[in-house]
Amino acid sequence: MSGAAAELNAHCRGRRGNWSVVLETVLLVLLFFVAAGDPPPAINEAHYLVLAKNFWQPEWCAGDLFVNSNKPHVLFHATFGALTQVFSLATAAWLGRLIAWTMLAFALQSLTRAVCGRAFVSLAVAVVWISGVEWFNLAGEWVIGGIEAKVPAYAFVVAAMTQMALGKWPRVWPLLGVASAFHVLAGGWTVVAAMFAYAISGRQQSPLSKQLLPLVIGGAIAMLGLWPALRMSEASNPVDAIAAAKYYTYSRIAHHLMPASFPTHWFVRHGVLVAVTLAAAWPLRQDKRFTALFWLAVGSCGIAVAGLVLGLLPRFAPDLGAQLLRFYWFRATDSITPLTLGLAVAVGWRCAGWGSEFAGGIETEAATGKEPAALRRILGILAVGTAVVLLGISSWKNLSYGIPVATRFDTVTYRSTESMAAQQQAYRDWVAVCRWVDDSLPEDEILITPRHQYTFKWYAQRAEVVNWKDVPQDAESLVQWYRRFFEIYPRRLGTVRVTIRYPELRRFREQYGARFMIVDRRVVGPTLPLVLVYPQGEAETNATYAVYRLP
Repeated sequence: MSGAAAELNAHCRGRRGNWSVVLETVLLVLLFFVAAGDPPPAINEAHYLVLAKNFWQPEWCAGDLFVNSNKPHVLFHATFGALTQVFSLATAAWLGRLIAWTMLAFALQSLTRAVCGRAFVSLAVAVVWISGVEWFNLAGEWVIGGIEAKVPAYAFVVAAMTQMALGKWPRVWPLLGVASAFHVLAGGWTVVAAMFAYAISGRQQSPLSKQLLPLVIGGAIAMLGLWPALRMSEASNPVDAIAAAKYYTYSRIAHHLMPASFPTHWFVRHGVLVAVTLAAAWPLRQDKRFTALFWLAVGSCGIAVAGLVLGLLPRFAPDLGAQLLRFYWFRATDSITPLTLGLAVAVGWRCAGWGSEFAGGIETEAATGKEPAALRRILGILAVGTAVVLLGISSWKNLSYGIPVATRFDTVTYRSTESMAAQQQAYRDWVAVCRWVDDSLPEDEILITPRHQYTFKWYAQRAEVVNWKDVPQDAESLVQWYRRFFEIYPRRLGTVRVTIRYPELRRFREQYGARFMIVDRRVVGPTLPLVLVYPQGEAETNATYAVYRLP
């Protein structure tokens, strides 16, 4: 082939490669939509975006304890939060999802091409990752979902993993710095695991002397997330700091933080995931593009093991245990392990002869696995096929609800479980009562709301005294939140309803400035001995919720 012909051929391949990147990214975003394209608000969207809106607009819901507390995710609020000033919360959520999913999709296809050398394999990796996180997590982590700070953070984590695969370690640390700036724990735990991976495999690729300046740069960027997080733990009274850690770790977030609170089958399912990932990845651990990623996963699992050991502390040193366990020790293994399994499938396929469309120096013989190529292909197809089935089950279930994830409550009281049809009707009634509040009450109104909801501010655009989901992050506000919650929803009433004693309701009105109370009739019954202000007359009907004036 002449030089001109070779140059033309390379140019054409480059153009096809660029278009395949765009198409692959679009297909990944569509896959993310299938997995998590529920109507907003999704889990935590009503939590994050109301904080972001108040970050830009401090007068919005100014009387709300949660939105007025210190805000830990400053970079997220300053970037994605700006959407709330131009669009409605629902539209801001969709645009935020689209931006973050695109970032994550682009990073994932880059990572998969780096380790596999073939276009569109990232779709298989993504399916394994999504299903692995959802069905086999240890502590309830998720990655593909509604927009919140950790989604763009994971996009930069995946981008850093690409540089690890390529052996370009000086680029890893600034990328992880940005991830930590968006979400200090999602990025910070990856930094720890990446340092372990570098110590095992990275020193041969890039000497330590070349890491120092990038580490400093990454650390400086990470301070955008670390400094606000450090301020969250401060309290003028040391007793409050310890109390806040206990409330957070042992009560509010125990399902993510306390190993003793995890159901047994959580340990089993994640143990199965770790075992399968190890079996798939161990034979490939010497692969040129996979070795650092393998040790990153091992480091992530090591962090989780340390968390399990720390889980013994509450029995002997509850104060210290609360302060240490609040750092989400299981987040890294929940997110990194299933991604590693997907990448191991991709690398196995390459080593079995499916790869290197644009290898860029990938050496298939670097892998040390001894399984026959046909077996690798079959096992990979089996893993992806299982993940597709699991993803299909989850997607169909979400689609069948037809209502936002954040408004689903299978159990409203301790006595009954809600059917899907009942939840859908309750959702319509909830939106109706919130719209009435938005249309009828002043913008500075503060209300007492049902205990089990956490989307009141999203729909009604008004402050509330307290709810269970919206827990402040700074120590002093967290202590105040805890005391306020059990005052409004006392333990003697099962923490599911508000008292109807007139002296206490008058005190709530004086103490918190709340003139109205929204009640769930499924909890309190059809009527209360208070002045009903909604619904009234034939024009207003609401079988689930009512608004009463406090005495």
